[in-house]
Amino acid sequence: MNSAAKSGGTNKAGGKKPGAGSRSLSREFALRALYAQQLSAQDEVEVAAHVREDADFAKANMAYFEALFHGVLTEIADLELKLAPHLDRPVGELSPIERGILLIGAHELANCPDVPYRVAINEAVELAKKYGGTDGHKYVNGVLDKLARLMRPDEFQRKA
Repeated sequence: MNSAAKSGGTNKAGGKKPGAGSRSLSREFALRALYAQQLSAQDEVEVAAHVREDADFAKANMAYFEALFHGVLTEIADLELKLAPHLDRPVGELSPIERGILLIGAHELANCPDVPYRVAINEAVELAKKYGGTDGHKYVNGVLDKLARLMRPDEFQRKA
């Protein structure tokens, strides 16, 4: 591990390294943005700008937030198709929180090979525990586990 990673993402001059910051927090802000997008008439640029105004956004990994939020919006139809066989109801009947969490998890499984499937699932479960309904985290875990087995079969074989 390099010294910047150990010191929380700062460079020798004490400034924040580009791309440094909490990916967990980036996921949380991406969820907030997706939720706002679903419930408002604002476009994605306005929603993202509003989310960036939060005082804690500086602690997040901005590049990862952008990749998640815009990536999910770009691929939303494909991600929903991948999720649909593993759901117990139509995507449109999911709560906006569960839908957003599942879309973020599916996006990471599909597009972020540097994120182990277990990390993608765990991060989604933690979001569901924090923002979702009672036992929503169990549902998120089950759906993403089934999806990960299909999307990341090599990782499952290595873990076995």
